[in-house]
Amino acid sequence: MFHVEPGADLTAPDLEPPAEAAVIFGDRLVLAERYCDALASAGVERGLIGPREVPRLWDRHILNCAVIGELIGEGATVVDVGSGAGLPGIPLAIARPDLRITLVEPLLRRTVFLAEFIESAGLNVTVVRGRAEQSGVKKEAGGADVVTSRAVAPLAKLAGWSMPLVHEHGRMLALKGVSAAEELERDRDELTRAGAGRAEVLECGVGILATPTVVISAERLPRSERRKSRGR
Repeated sequence: MFHVEPGADLTAPDLEPPAEAAVIFGDRLVLAERYCDALASAGVERGLIGPREVPRLWDRHILNCAVIGELIGEGATVVDVGSGAGLPGIPLAIARPDLRITLVEPLLRRTVFLAEFIESAGLNVTVVRGRAEQSGVKKEAGGADVVTSRAVAPLAKLAGWSMPLVHEHGRMLALKGVSAAEELERDRDELTRAGAGRAEVLECGVGILATPTVVISAERLPRSERRKSRGR
């Protein structure tokens, strides 16, 4: 069972949620605070989060991930590939309880952490241990509306892993940094070969976060459109 160590300081200055957190999480902010504390304690102890990341858990990790909900429709099914410590899947699940989220992660110690936190927080989130490209994962998590990822792999590989997990017209949302446009230009041909199209760089959290989250969005095209795209 996931638990906080006795004597843990939940009000340490670097764990206090910034004002933007209340805007993003609303009445579920307490769950986001629990997640932040889990990352700062068990997440560090188990090697899921580096100690130096603790002071910037809110800005760089939790809020950065939660705002991608702006790009996801009501009640959508979401698969988070290479979820690690639950980013972006868990912040997204807290901010958007209407979503049906599956976290895909191959490492046992990470899936144990995820399952323990999800149970303790009462989140409606599924954890699947495995790699996105494995047939068992495709069978269990495939057919989603959206596949998310963060700091998992270069865009070309992500497209190859993500597109088979979404239905036609479903989307891949890859959280990237300032070089997102360059990466998209570099890997655009690979995206096309993976069946992706309508790729673009988007920003989330504009007007809320000091530094908006940069996302590469790409749609899984129907086969007829893929042929047209390749012929151009």
